[in-house]
Amino acid sequence: MSSIEKIIKYTNNYRLMKILRFKKQAISMATMMFFVLGQQAIGQQMDELWGRGQDKTDLTDPGKEKGKRFREGKYALFIHWGLYSQLANKWDGKTYYGIGEWMMDENMAGLSTKQYVTIAKDFNPVDFDAKAIVQLAKDAGMKYIIITSKHHDGFAMYDSKVNDFNIVAGTPFKRDPMKELAEACAAGGLGFGFYYSHNQDWTSPYGTTFQQSGILETNSFESYFRNKCLPQVEEITSNYGPIELVWFDTPGNMKKEYIEELVAVVRKNQPNAFVSGRAGHGLGDYNTLGDMEIPLRNTSGLWETVDVTNDAWGYAWYDNNWKSPKEVLQRLISTVARGGTYMLNIGLDGRGNTPDQAQRALRSAGKWLKQHEEVIYKAEASPWQHALAWGDVTKKGKKLLLSVYDWPTNGKLYLPGLQASIRSAKLIAGDKHILLKSQKVDNWTVFSVPNAATDPLVSVIELELTDAPKVDPILAVDPQMRNTFAAEFATVSHAKKSRKGWMEKFGEWKHVTQVSDWKDEAEARWTVDVLVPGYYQTELEYSGEGKLVWRINQSDGMPVQNQQNSSAIYAWHPIGWIYFTKPGKYDLSVSLIEGNREKASLSGLRLQAIQF
Repeated sequence: MSSIEKIIKYTNNYRLMKILRFKKQAISMATMMFFVLGQQAIGQQMDELWGRGQDKTDLTDPGKEKGKRFREGKYALFIHWGLYSQLANKWDGKTYYGIGEWMMDENMAGLSTKQYVTIAKDFNPVDFDAKAIVQLAKDAGMKYIIITSKHHDGFAMYDSKVNDFNIVAGTPFKRDPMKELAEACAAGGLGFGFYYSHNQDWTSPYGTTFQQSGILETNSFESYFRNKCLPQVEEITSNYGPIELVWFDTPGNMKKEYIEELVAVVRKNQPNAFVSGRAGHGLGDYNTLGDMEIPLRNTSGLWETVDVTNDAWGYAWYDNNWKSPKEVLQRLISTVARGGTYMLNIGLDGRGNTPDQAQRALRSAGKWLKQHEEVIYKAEASPWQHALAWGDVTKKGKKLLLSVYDWPTNGKLYLPGLQASIRSAKLIAGDKHILLKSQKVDNWTVFSVPNAATDPLVSVIELELTDAPKVDPILAVDPQMRNTFAAEFATVSHAKKSRKGWMEKFGEWKHVTQVSDWKDEAEARWTVDVLVPGYYQTELEYSGEGKLVWRINQSDGMPVQNQQNSSAIYAWHPIGWIYFTKPGKYDLSVSLIEGNREKASLSGLRLQAIQF
């Protein structure tokens, strides 16, 4: 088997560069080209293995407890904590930028097992306070906590009797923090669950790992599975009270029969627990999207996205790129509006502390949630099936909750496509409700609103409808907001539309839908609804090589054409003004006229009205 075939066989979706733990100097140019060209195909293969794309429809009785907090709560705390937290992304005086739980990887510090296990003797997280963590999660409005019981490094963060490489037997700490956290969650009314890396184990004999040559060691995986993995899953599902879910991760090439055994243990010991979508082979109870991925369109079935409060999962001393309370809320609301559940991660440091910045952001967002619980808990996806220019929408029966991220400054808020009658509209301003007037204009509902936002984070407008919501989900051109139309929603001809993921830093994932492989007559086309005619500034977001000439056509007017430079990084470029002669629906199409078509990747079109 060639090295490329081995990479195809053993690589995980969205973890392409992570799992390849061979020396950088050994990577040939041909292999690097394979990484670039084969990423999408590998992603598709691993989507199938992880169960992504399969409709995990909820078949449980709503009155049952199984997965109830997942199905109704929509918001959870993820915690990454382990020996890597002691390192905080620093080794031998050098800082490594990326996800610290991968410090053994050659893309990070490349530590040997002998080097790594010595960290345990200094790991003494005396500041760990389970009750304080539970209180933080409650203050944040989260409904359950999932924490790493064993990550890929093989170190157990609980009192494992199966293997001595654990926090009780192998460190000065001598306490079982998982037991303390399970008890604190039970006392505080939160759900509790474990992350467990079932396939990768870099310090155990025969656990999945890459040797320095890049060849996967699989000869005795059976030994690892029987003597460590399976009995440890038995431990975490037997010794810590009721479990909300078991979050397996990176199944890789793990055989289906192994995963079936693990799932059977969870079902036996925790009949009300969910199994994560990353168990593998479609055996989880729901789908898990890629790391840090929030979809642009509604996704059916049960699913979650996992995100971080800064850039990294484990604690990194340098990582102060924190998400603001507003950004946390926007990503939470947009996940729920697409039909999913949002799990947001913090990394405890080597002493067991939660960074103060993360605490402040989470608590601030939590105060907002206490005032606007209906927006999230038990909420349903937006009938528009995508975000709107000013924010997003969730649904509760005949009620629509409009979450306005960007407040209009001219006293008008435009809602496109609503085809149901409004019984009442009110702006929620703290303890007060401001009744709003509205009028129908063509396919739009226009609300008269205050000139200033009533909430510094996200303002909420509650609509009570006379009937169930009926919506025309067409893409709409708001006359005062910046309108972004992603390639995800384009109809593409003579080109290729595909999902793409890449890392900004090691393990910091970005995701986009792109239009690439442009042919002579290629175009990306959007149908949009325009309320206010006039001039609009157009911009295109793309990456590429060299100067590119783009043309934007519209179905009732002159095209816009311009040359702009490009780079390997996606960026917005102004193209020119386009003119709409009257209200109504228009087709907008983008074509690449000149330039390197093999390198050009279009990810979006943007319109904003010119104010005179």
